[in-house]
This record gives sequence, structure tokens and C-alpha cells, in this order.
Amino acid sequence: MSCDPVDIKAKAPFPAGALSNFAPHAFALDGIACGSMEGFLQSLKIQDSAEQARVCRLSGAEAQSRGRQEDWNSGTLWWQGKPVDRLSDAYQKLLDRAYDALFAQAPKFRNALAATGEAPLTHRMGKSDPCETILTEQEFCTRLERLRAHFGDRSSTRSRG
Repeated sequence: MSCDPVDIKAKAPFPAGALSNFAPHAFALDGIACGSMEGFLQSLKIQDSAEQARVCRLSGAEAQSRGRQEDWNSGTLWWQGKPVDRLSDAYQKLLDRAYDALFAQAPKFRNALAATGEAPLTHRMGKSDPCETILTEQEFCTRLERLRAHFGDRSSTRSRG
């Protein structure tokens, strides 16, 4: 059985739109409140911790617009006042922790992810070069697929019990 791909973008119908980084799903990471994944991602461009925390609380186009005001061409991003190299394993681990927090704390996000079933996840408007974007299509979709696999883990655990 083949499934049509789910192309994730902000204005798409459920579940794709609810999986967009623009969707207002509140979560916290390291004690910092985030209004959306976009707010978190755009905040990484900001060195000042207080301003970063403010941007974390934003969602959607407001978060994206604020992030576009920052120059991060050096490849250095920031989390809680500490530099993080965009191309480092530390950055990938930070992304993992952020998506894990989103998954754990945002039921509407989990419901949208579960609603995709086994359909391939895409983000066609996403970029592939990590030097041009804070989150590549591959970084985004592989994290969602990893989280979605938890649903299968739970059902197989229940069926064995």
C-alpha cells in the first residue's frame, strides 16, 4: 500500500499545517518557554539571552520576521549565551532535544504526527544547504520520522503486554 507524501507547510490543512514549525505549539527547553519551534529556531541567531528568550515565545511569521533581522553568516548560533557551531554535532543534539521537548509537551503536535500514519514526510519549500538555513529539509523530516516511530514502539509494547 502506498501513501501519498505529507508536504509540511504552514498553510497546509491538518495534519501537515500542524506539523509546521510555524504552528503555535508551546513547549519549554532548558527552562525557556517557546511558543513554537520557529520561535526557538529563530532565537538561536540571537546572542543576548534575554532577547533570545523573548523571541523563543514567538510563533509563525512573527518569529521568522524577527529572525531575519539577525546575521548568522558566520555559522555561529547561540543557546543560553553559549556559541553553537551550525555544522556541529552539538547543534544536532540541541535540535534533537528541542524536538523531543516539543513531542513530549505538545499534544496537538503529537496528534498531527500520529495522523500522518506511515506517509512519507516532506518539506519541499525547505532548503538543503545547512549554511543557508537554520534547519534543512532533511534535519526537519528525519526528526519528525524519528519521533513518529515512537507511536509504533508504544503499540508493539502494548501488544506484547
